[in-house]
Amino acid sequence: MLLCVATSSVKAQSPYKNAVKVTFLSWFSGSTKLSYERAFSKCKQSGEICASMIGAGYDKYKNNPLGFTVRYGHKFFVAGYNEAKPLMGFYLRPEVIYSHYDYTHSVTSLRTPCRMGAVLGTLGYQLCVSRFIADAWVGAGYCFGKTAETGYYHGFQTFDWLGKHSDNIALSFSIRLGVLF
Repeated sequence: MLLCVATSSVKAQSPYKNAVKVTFLSWFSGSTKLSYERAFSKCKQSGEICASMIGAGYDKYKNNPLGFTVRYGHKFFVAGYNEAKPLMGFYLRPEVIYSHYDYTHSVTSLRTPCRMGAVLGTLGYQLCVSRFIADAWVGAGYCFGKTAETGYYHGFQTFDWLGKHSDNIALSFSIRLGVLF
């Protein structure tokens, strides 16, 4: 019995360094996004990879997209970091994204390929409460590749505001919810 108590107290003191998250409301944007994050020991950094199944969700543009998105971001925690909660705090994250899918073009009704990449800088905050994690961020950067008519790439959106449009300016924001282990 003493061994069980000692083991449980050691386990309770060790910080959770891993998280699995789902992008909140991603299903309503035409895809399902899951991510895995791992804190790197005592350096206020983590790495996060996210995979998305495009077409597994509600398609608001009604163009039947099918494909995938992958992204990798490296987080540098700049404020609010605590060794007991190594995935919590404000962070800066450079990231790369690749989106690969086909969709039905609204004018031609033909299946049209879209292959877009982006390099972004994001600013965000992660909150860890018990074994749960919430992550929110905003970001911008440069994108390139074969564009889609909607300007939405299931991981970022091209700039389109007040009549000004750019196929090379990528914007991203999101909320992810998950569990720590």
